[in-house]
Amino acid sequence: MILLSVGTQLPFDRLVSTVDAWAARRPDVEVFAQIGPSSYAPKAMKSEAFIDPDRFRTLQAQCSLMISHAGIGSIINAMEMRKPIIILPRDHLRGEHRNGHQMSTVQRFRHLPGVYAARDQEHLVELLEQIDTLQPCELLPSQAPDDFITGMRDYIAVARPMPLWRILARAVRSAL
Repeated sequence: MILLSVGTQLPFDRLVSTVDAWAARRPDVEVFAQIGPSSYAPKAMKSEAFIDPDRFRTLQAQCSLMISHAGIGSIINAMEMRKPIIILPRDHLRGEHRNGHQMSTVQRFRHLPGVYAARDQEHLVELLEQIDTLQPCELLPSQAPDDFITGMRDYIAVARPMPLWRILARAVRSAL
């Protein structure tokens, strides 16, 4: 089974309709989609707008491939479960998101084994045609690298938060 997820906050009809059109041509492949507040109603795949977290985790464990927007949670879950994942970022220039952070997420994760970044809908379909050859994600390490932990420890040790009275004083001054 292939599991498609667009998250719960915003619709992503471009992704849902592309996978649905592919599923219509591949009735031999079961596709289940969590489509969020979508205005597009899938015809060839089973779908639900929202799924409770426990059931969603079960579906993730059962699927052989995940397809998702470029949400960090989806990518991390695929890595934890060692599932291949195809990601298509929401495009803020098309009004699919508030900003371009999903494009940045793709740039950060696309080189990792098991993470397949679709450039557009056509590339997404090309990747779906290769489902039998897509490799699973590598298992995430249980701990951050030592240099990251040291860097965070050093940052926290020297960070001096601004006192609340100073924040309030600045707010008052700027309001005047």
